Formats: sequence, structure tokens, C-alpha cells
Amino acid sequence: MKKTTHFLLVAVAFLFSTVIMAQSTITGTVNDAELNSPLPGANVVEKGTTNGASTDFNGKFTLTTQASSGQVVISYLGYAPVTLSFDGDVDLGNVKLTPDNSLEEIVIIGSGVIDLAEGRKTPIAVSTIKAARIQEKAGNSDLPELLKSTPSVHTTQRGGFGDGQLFLRGFDQTNTAFLLNGQPINGMEDGKMYWSNWSGVLDVAQAVQVQRGLGSSKLAISSVGGTVNIVTKTLDKTQGGFVQQMIGNDGFTKSTASYSTGLMDNGLAVTAMFGHWRGDGYVDHTEGQGQTYFLSFGYKINDNHLLNLMLTGAPQWHAAAGNADLEDFLAEGRGRRYNSWNATGVDSPNNLNSGVYPGGRNIYHKPVMNLNWDWDINEKSSLSTVLYGSLGRGAFVQSQFDRNTGVATYARGSNNNHNWYGLVTNYNNELNENLSFNIGADVRLYNGIHFRSVNEFFSVDSVSDSSTYNGGSYEITEAFGGINPWNVLFNTNDDHGQRLHPYYDYEEDINYLGVFGQLEYSKDKFSAYFQGSASTQSHVRTEYGNSSVEGKGQESEKVNNPGFNVKLGGAYQINNNNTVFLNTGYYSRQPYHSDLFIDDRASNQLNPLSDENQNITGIEAGYKFLGDKISVNANLYYTIWDNRIDYDSEDTDNDNIADVFYSTSAIKQVHYGGELEVFTRLTDKFQLQGFLSIGDWRYDGNVTLTETVEGGGTTTTGDISYIDGVKVGNAAQFTAGIGAKYEILPRFKVDANWNQYDKLYGNANYGGSEFSTANNRGSIELPSFDTVDAGLSYKWLVGENDQNSIQFRLNVNNVFSEVYLEYSDENKHVDTGDVAWNGVNVENRVRFGYGRTWNFSMRYNF
Repeated sequence: MKKTTHFLLVAVAFLFSTVIMAQSTITGTVNDAELNSPLPGANVVEKGTTNGASTDFNGKFTLTTQASSGQVVISYLGYAPVTLSFDGDVDLGNVKLTPDNSLEEIVIIGSGVIDLAEGRKTPIAVSTIKAARIQEKAGNSDLPELLKSTPSVHTTQRGGFGDGQLFLRGFDQTNTAFLLNGQPINGMEDGKMYWSNWSGVLDVAQAVQVQRGLGSSKLAISSVGGTVNIVTKTLDKTQGGFVQQMIGNDGFTKSTASYSTGLMDNGLAVTAMFGHWRGDGYVDHTEGQGQTYFLSFGYKINDNHLLNLMLTGAPQWHAAAGNADLEDFLAEGRGRRYNSWNATGVDSPNNLNSGVYPGGRNIYHKPVMNLNWDWDINEKSSLSTVLYGSLGRGAFVQSQFDRNTGVATYARGSNNNHNWYGLVTNYNNELNENLSFNIGADVRLYNGIHFRSVNEFFSVDSVSDSSTYNGGSYEITEAFGGINPWNVLFNTNDDHGQRLHPYYDYEEDINYLGVFGQLEYSKDKFSAYFQGSASTQSHVRTEYGNSSVEGKGQESEKVNNPGFNVKLGGAYQINNNNTVFLNTGYYSRQPYHSDLFIDDRASNQLNPLSDENQNITGIEAGYKFLGDKISVNANLYYTIWDNRIDYDSEDTDNDNIADVFYSTSAIKQVHYGGELEVFTRLTDKFQLQGFLSIGDWRYDGNVTLTETVEGGGTTTTGDISYIDGVKVGNAAQFTAGIGAKYEILPRFKVDANWNQYDKLYGNANYGGSEFSTANNRGSIELPSFDTVDAGLSYKWLVGENDQNSIQFRLNVNNVFSEVYLEYSDENKHVDTGDVAWNGVNVENRVRFGYGRTWNFSMRYNF
């Protein structure tokens, strides 16, 4: 018996030691192939077993296998899995996972200045749209529409091509920072975004990342609501291209072609994309057309140096849609396609369909060029720099009529030209395995040129005007630009004697210098960071139209405004699947140029209320769950925007020149809420995702109106705008959505999204009579609504691999043609005897959202 027991113990020990000896240790790092960023929570499983591990904050993993050789499967939600072999202990190195359906392998140039969230270990509230989804959903919409199924994003289409607007956590586009490959692209004068100038960016976008709230950007930028970072293709590793044709509702057509040489043996890579589009527009008489172009010249000098020169632009013109009283839309024969902004009886070859000349037409061309240089100095340090420039040329053109006869005489263009140059550079150093440090600079030099001109003569061949600068009376006999954006770019009006309206001819010079830095610490399951930036911005305005000296412009005093921001946060990884984080920050933001000067048409007079910075305080907490079949992002936020200003003007002597200005100071807004985002991959063929956003956005405190008379002092009128507790308008404070994608057959997929919008309020007008008393009823609430979008796609393989294929895509937006109001500029409540539509007073100025729209595309990849 003892011998038998002894034998069994020896046998068990031998088998156990054999198993131990058969084990292997597998290590590696899992990264996103497109963004070259770590994928925390990726699954690494020994094939044929349930033995597995997950990657940490840095995408690193260690797996002890049950066998001495075999295969491991590395997977991550939304990415194509990778299977790799092992034989004994092995370091697999950098394993790159590619998002599903992606056809291209991309090198991102300038990654050190792009400020993607994945570049920092400490998380933020973020949603990323990858290339495959952009390609499917972009269609004939603006970029904001692509982001409407992400938390706390509300979009409006505003009627015309490229006129879309995006609101993030209740803040408009002027208070959301937009970056193109790390380059700031919000308007230097007022922070505005015009998507018509960027209509081609989605054709070359590799990813669009929405960073809600504080974000990860190190620049001193106006990210009150958040930051939207657009990452484009730069240097393609592989040779190939595509040709695509798209058609859509209301006569829309778009043709696009692209080709890349790939990275050649001599280190060069060239990519080119060209496109042309046109359409009649969903709203009546909102026709438009334009081109897009993208050129990229990359050069890999050696393993340490990469250069890329990029040129892109989107010359275009499109007619605008005006808002109107709700009762005007409801009048017989009109409806939601009605455009209150048009002109008839105009004899011009540029009339739109049915002989209507648009009441407003946007014409613009803004070529952007940047040079990126990435230098890997050594294993621990790198320098990334982008030098950029843009030349904006264009105008908003309106038809003019003789007051006595009513005959259309000429088309007047309000030109908004600029010359903009900048530099962003960032040095990064991994001080040790736990501590990283970077420091950089942001330089912007901006010259804005504003004037009015004759773009087209109708029934006259000259226009008379008078100004001191031009020596008295003069005749304008030349038309510049017409409606061709290429003519506007190369045939600029530099002669003050051929510019129109003496009270709209001025320039401004805005120079900006910022420095920034970040220190981040990470060890085991904990990470923390500190960010800071300081900047100074100077403004000089030169007035020509209202100059008192012949042939000489009058310069304003130079205004200098310092600003800064600080951000800090930390995260703790509870286990491989669960992470919590907390971030907080404070911005002291300089006023925009448009806030400094109260009248952009007549003088250099400064706004007396604009000498202080705006103050933004933010705090947010988050939770992330990364599982095998499901991932969850949850966020809470609280944002205070204090000491902001706003103003309006009035023409008291009816000479078409504003002479009295009403300013409000110390406006305070408080925005808080919660966000939930869920992604599931129930099977290899079925994906389901959803989001929920609940916000409460209000004005905090009343404001006093200040009256400023041109050329004189200021007088406080004592009028109070009682907006304390009034809801912030223009964006729905409750949004929710569910999206699904199912692969019916190999490469044949159907997808759909349902979005719900509620708690949408009218835009508060501080000087409006509705807020003149303390017991007012606040902003009106518009009817809630929901929309359904759907799509079908099929990829037909015509070669030996996925690179040679024909892709078919159909998008149908607002499938059930829901009728809804997308915004209201007024807050007239319904009283006894008033006419209402779905509870809204018909005297409010509004704009309806689009009904059903569609587009179909066929794309050949080679």
C-alpha cells in the first residue's frame, strides 16, 4: 500500500512538472493601427482554451500559456482579430489591430501635436468615429451630422449646403475647439466654423474624435463645450486608390477620385484626391456646387525623420436659407422647404431654378497648406512640428434694389478675406518608465480684410459712393469675383476706390503666442496628469471706410490680452475591465476680436465691457468598462462659463449704419449633466450600440444692459434682463439613441440609428421684451421629436484581396420624414387668442429640420 501511494505521488509530481515545463510566457503591446495608440482592455486568449489576459493602460500584456507552442488570438471590440503563433517564451512586440472594414494602413504624421485622447494614459470623456463609419455615413451631409449619434451632441442643418451647426454639451461652435491634424481652425476673429469651407475633409478623414468637456488638448483653445479633432490621411504605406460616384435627393451628385503611390523604396509617398459636387438643396432655392482637392507629399528621410506637405481646399458657392415666422412656413403652398430669403425679378445668368436669385449666397475658397515634421530623437524623446498657412477669399452676396423703382441693380458682396499663418510644436520626453513630460508652443499670425464690393451688375453699369479716404465722391465700375470661388481667390479687390460702402472697409491684425506643457505619471493601476498653458493675444484694427484722412487708414490702439488654463486629473484601473477617472480644469479665456470692437462697420471704438477675460471652470468624473462583448463609458460633468459678454446694435437715424450698441456683461451659464455610451458585439455579425445624455443648462443671475453711443461715452440704462434660471436654448438637453449593424450575408450589411430629442428651448435674447420683467416665463420649449436613419452596404470582391473591391452604399436619413422644428430664435409664449402649432406660438421665428433625404454611392477600390 505504501509503495502504491509513493508511486502515485511521484507520478503526480512528474506530470505537474511536465505541465509547468510546457508553459510559455507571451508578452507584447496592442495598438490601434490607424491612430498608433494603445488599446487598453484588449483580449489575448490562447487559442483552443479559455486561458487569457487583458492589456493594461499602455496596451501591454503578459500571458502564461498552458502549452509550450500554439497560437494566441488578440481581439478588441470593433477591430478585426489577429492570430499569432508562438513557440516557447516570446515577445510579440507591437501588435496592431485594424478597425473592421478598414482598407488602408496609415501612418499619422504630426501625432505629437494632434492631441488624440489615446495619446494620454489618463482617460477623458471621448467618442471616436473611425474611417470605415465616416466613409459609410458621410454622404451629402456636413461633418456635424456625422456626430449626432454621440452623447451631448446636437446638430442643426440650417437649410443650406455647409451651413450646419454643432452644439456640444449645450455650447455652440464658437465655444467648441475644432482642430485639423492639430491645427486650430476656428475663426480667429469670432471662433465661428463654416462647414462649407471644409466640405472635402470627410473624404480624407481617418478619424474624427469628439472630446467632450476639458479634453486632452494642450493648446490654450476655446474648448468650453469640448474639442473636435479631425485626423486626415497623410502618408499611405500601401499603393492604391478609389473612384466613387454618389447621387442623392434634390439633384445631388458627387464624383471623387483618389490615388496613392504608397511608401516607395526611395522614401517618397504621394496621395491625391479630387472631387466635384452639385445639388439643388433640400430647401427651396438653395442650390450649390463646388470642388474638393487634397494633395499629400510624404518623405521618410530615415527611421527617425518623417516629413509631409499637405494642401487641401474646398472652393464652393451655395445659396442660404433664411428663417421666418412659423406662420409663414404654415401658409398654403409652402411647408418646411420654404425659403423666405430669395429675390425675384433679377436679370442675371446666375439666377437659380425658376428664375429666382438667392437672397444670400456664400462664395468662398480657403486653401490650407501645412508642413509636418516628426523627429524621433531617441528611444525616449521626440519632436513633432506643424507649420501651416491659409488664404481665405470670399463673400456673402446679396441682391440690391433701387428703393424708388424696385428694380434689382447689382449684387453686393460682404467680403471676409484673411491671411493666416501658424506654428504648433511639441517636444515629448519619457523621463522614466513612470513619468512623461512634454512642452510646446502655439503661434498664430492673422490678418483679416473686410469690405463690400460689387460682385455682379444687373441693370446698371456703375455704382456711386463717397468717402473721405477716396477723396469724396467716386464711381465703382468693376465687378469682382462673380459667383466663381476660383475668381474670388485670384481676382481680389485690392483697390479701395472700387470698394463699396464707406462704412464697411477695415482690416485687423491678430497675433497670438501660446506655450503649453504636460506632466503625466503612471504606475501599475494609477495614472495622473497636470497640464498648463499661457498665452498672449494682441489686436489692432485699421479703419478705411470711415477714415477722416484721405488715403490713410486710422489704426486703433493696440489691445493685449493674456490668458491661461490649467487642467489636472487622475485615473485608477480597478481591474482589467474597470477604470474610473476624475478631471478638473480652469480657463481664463481672452475675448474674441468681435467682442472687443463694438462696431465692425464704422469705427475703432472699443467695447467698454470687454476688458476682462471669460472664466470657465469644469469638473468631470468618468467610468469605463471594457469587456469581451460589451464596453461602457459613463460621465458626469459640471461646467461654469462666467463673465462672458454679448451685444446688439441699433440704427437710430435710419442711415443703414448702427450707431447705438447694447452690451451685456457678466453673463453666467451653468451646464451639468450625465452621459452614457454602450457598445456591444453580440456576435461576429451583429453590433448594437446606444447612448443617453441628460443635461440641465441654465443662465445663473440677471444681467444689466449698457448703452454705448458711437463716438461718445457709455450710459448704463438700468434696464435689467431677467434671465436668472432661464434655460439655454438651441440644443436639446435630453438626447438618446440606439444604433445597430447586422451582416446578413458575407460583406452585405444593414444598419439603422434611432435618435430622440427633448427639452429643446428657444434661443434667449437678453434684450428681448420677454425677459424685461422678473416674473417672465423663460424660454419656450419646442416639441420633442425623433428621427430614424438607415443604410445598406455591400462589398463585392473583384480581386485576390480586400483592396480590390466595389462597394455599394445606400443611406436614407429621417426615414419616416418626421416634421420638427430644429430651433427658434424667439421665445413668444402662447397666450389667450394666439395661434399655435404643436404648442408653439406661430409668431416665433424658426427653421424646420429636413424631411427624408437619401444618397447612393458606388466606390471602386484598387
